[in-house]
Amino acid sequence: MSLLALQWMHPLTALAAAPVMESAGENLGTILPLWSILPFVGMLLSIALIPLFFPRFWHRNFTRVAVFWAFVFALPFIYFFREVAVHEIIHIVVIDYIPFILLLWALFTVSGGIYIQGSLKGSPGINTIILGIGTIIASIIGTTGASMLLIRPILRSNSWRVHKVHTVVFFIFLVSNIGGALTPLGDPPLFLGFLHGVPFFWTLKIFPQMAFAAIILLALYFMLDSYYYKRESKTAAPDHAPEPIRISGCHNFIFLAGIISAVLFSGSMKMGEVDILGVHQSIENLIKDAVLMLMGAGSLLFTKKELYKNNEFNWAPIREVAHLFAGIFITIIPALAILKAGEQGAMAGLIQMIDKPAHYFWAVGGLSSFLDNAPTYLTFFNSMLGKFYPGMPEAPAVARLIVEKIPYLAAISIGAVFMGANTYIGNAPNFMVKSIAEEAGVNMPSFFGYMFKYSIPILLVLFVIMTFIFF
Repeated sequence: MSLLALQWMHPLTALAAAPVMESAGENLGTILPLWSILPFVGMLLSIALIPLFFPRFWHRNFTRVAVFWAFVFALPFIYFFREVAVHEIIHIVVIDYIPFILLLWALFTVSGGIYIQGSLKGSPGINTIILGIGTIIASIIGTTGASMLLIRPILRSNSWRVHKVHTVVFFIFLVSNIGGALTPLGDPPLFLGFLHGVPFFWTLKIFPQMAFAAIILLALYFMLDSYYYKRESKTAAPDHAPEPIRISGCHNFIFLAGIISAVLFSGSMKMGEVDILGVHQSIENLIKDAVLMLMGAGSLLFTKKELYKNNEFNWAPIREVAHLFAGIFITIIPALAILKAGEQGAMAGLIQMIDKPAHYFWAVGGLSSFLDNAPTYLTFFNSMLGKFYPGMPEAPAVARLIVEKIPYLAAISIGAVFMGANTYIGNAPNFMVKSIAEEAGVNMPSFFGYMFKYSIPILLVLFVIMTFIFF
């Protein structure tokens, strides 16, 4: 028997004694070795390297690559863990992946039917205003909603320009991530905090950090775009008479409001659970998902096809995201289980070193750059409750946490939301924006190109400065 099989057999023996599926799932993170995340690492490296070195192969085979890594993890996982493994895979598909894709699909579809037209020349001033507006509304309609609503107008306004990659990158920084920090509607981690007792408007306490980051990035963007703008050929700029800004397809704002209401409904109602293939899913979440499908279908039914055509709308971006994130969600199972296990898991050394707000900021942010930021936030949220208020029920512990430990809760909130911008996969809309931009002809940087050219020299420096100022 191979060494790999022997290493899988020990956890299997340990789980055999588990009396129920739920307890077996809870024990999973304590016995999985750190190397079990290798298929997830392989998935990330494939996204990073194959498009760089074999772009034609990637364009034709990214679905096969995702399926390959999913099977590399799932087959031995199911073979050695049997029912527990099947349950974990079904759980992440039913509870996480399907709602994730439905929300993205609904927002992608509805926003695609909203056509903003008029004289948007793509100047540094106009671009900065659009980024500023997107940053503000991201906390109201979510980072995904704001991204899907504004990415096409800003791409159209800059279509005549040669230098526009930096505009899409700063769009990801601000609209797709940092702008969602002020309400639970902005980003999933904050919504999880809201579900666990953090007041809806508590996140306004991190307005100084959000404003600091946004102002610095907007100012930096304006200077950078002004530099590139001077290098553009002005003969390529639109020379038609100024047109007033008009919005067509305004009925889609009703569908957008329906999507937001459905998300709020699912977080505020408790209507019981139903069993789906052995996984307990709440009724309110099923209602939410049904409303999302209804809103998307309503948009397709009642929106003129010419509006989608004017927006250069097609299904390629959502298809790519759906296929790649299927592989990511499957292979991420051991990473999330180990992280959830805390000091009993393979990442115990990391968990034990975290003590100060700055530690939480970088630990949550660093992991959120590559893992799902929602469970990462929740893991460290629970870790703080156990550290500061051991043995206390959640409700009174959270009531004290939001008053007595503001820097700690602010640290994990900002880390989870802000550092999702560090990579293309750090937050759901990042990859969607990249795909839409590439469909529009923008030559976006590779996975590592994005990091080494933009996020590391810009964002990480900003986050280091914020650490000294705020934490």
